[in-house]
Amino acid sequence: MNRNSIRTKVRVASCCLAGAVVISGSSFISNAAVNVGTSNFASVAEAEDNNVNPSAGVSLSLAQYANEQPAEEAKGDEEKAKGNDEAAQEGNDEAAPQEDAGAKEEEPQEAPAEKSEFADIGVSNVGDDSYINIRNVASTDGEIVGKLYSKSAVTVLGSEGEWYKIHSGNCEGYIKSEYITTGNDELAKSISTRVAIVNTDNLNIRDDQSTEGTVLGQVDSGDQLIVTEELEGWAKVSTDEGEGFVSADYVEYKNYFKVAESKEEEEERLRREEEARQAAEAAAAEEARAAARASAQSSRSSGSSDSHADTGAARTYNPPSGGSGQAVVDYACQFVGNPYVYGGSSLTNGADCSGFVMAVYAAFGVGLPHSSSGMRGVGYEVSQSEMQPGDIICYDGHVAIYVGGDTIVHASTPTTGIKYSSPAAYRSIITVRRIF
Repeated sequence: MNRNSIRTKVRVASCCLAGAVVISGSSFISNAAVNVGTSNFASVAEAEDNNVNPSAGVSLSLAQYANEQPAEEAKGDEEKAKGNDEAAQEGNDEAAPQEDAGAKEEEPQEAPAEKSEFADIGVSNVGDDSYINIRNVASTDGEIVGKLYSKSAVTVLGSEGEWYKIHSGNCEGYIKSEYITTGNDELAKSISTRVAIVNTDNLNIRDDQSTEGTVLGQVDSGDQLIVTEELEGWAKVSTDEGEGFVSADYVEYKNYFKVAESKEEEEERLRREEEARQAAEAAAAEEARAAARASAQSSRSSGSSDSHADTGAARTYNPPSGGSGQAVVDYACQFVGNPYVYGGSSLTNGADCSGFVMAVYAAFGVGLPHSSSGMRGVGYEVSQSEMQPGDIICYDGHVAIYVGGDTIVHASTPTTGIKYSSPAAYRSIITVRRIF
């Protein structure tokens, strides 16, 4: 197996949900660079109300006082201490200095509870197909500087009346506090993507959590793998070839989050999507012309001579009809068996995974990005239990169309081309997106 084929880089779409946070203790990280698309995230510590230790001044004053005693008093203290020492040697417990008699033994203090890695994370409280405006001041009259979509994370920097001041991605501004959930570690954890960052070269990925397991491939330092489960001494990770296990001794764990999209980022995304839509429409038109030419050629060949009877007719394809998820599936399944071509978007001459999905939906007038990670932000999200025919299933580094019956159709590999696969969750699903 080619070791490069199994390497998986974590990339999170920059579309309407681009960005991430790496939790980093309690220090504020302004625009912390992380390898997840175009956005960054910041984490901030809760400020202490009082940074002065009240006992520090008292201790210092007592020390100064002791050092500045008159010589006579110091001498008297020395003789007193000597007398006490002698009395103690004679077994007279009552001779001990009375100053210490009332001293209380200090009770051991409990160590402060360890702060959760999700303690500083606030989560957007809106529906799957909605968003919150981020404004430059704490008022609905403020200028919109960005948008925070469903299941996105923020750092709450402070409050102003019913508004939170937040930082997320490349945005800093104000959101009404009712739209942000704080103090819920489980919720914050549920919207994060856990990754294992490899810190050594030639790390084996095995088919079992054991050094006796079969080696599926290798990854190098800096490679990032999506973690599906943390086990004793091992991390279960998602790769292009399915799930495997790597030793936890050679990885570092970090969490990535979907973050806000700034006004400038939104404008750039919309520009790219329009270009992709136009390109997809042009590709679909060319596909239709090619199909028409093939059909005409087939008709001429079959009518001209019986000598071509054994050559077989050229494949013909039905044009898209309707505007439902099932219509998308009916159209897409016609191209099963056609080739996989990296970077391609031709349903007949070859397409890669995202090019296939893009070209299918282009036939229905829907422009999608030619990027598997970019498709994680299209349409709106549905749960895996609610998948319907036509839904787009996004994996790490891959994308497919759900057919129904726990089956997908996708441009799989150069070896297999466009094909069906089952079960749909043959590898970890990141998100399911619905267009129709």
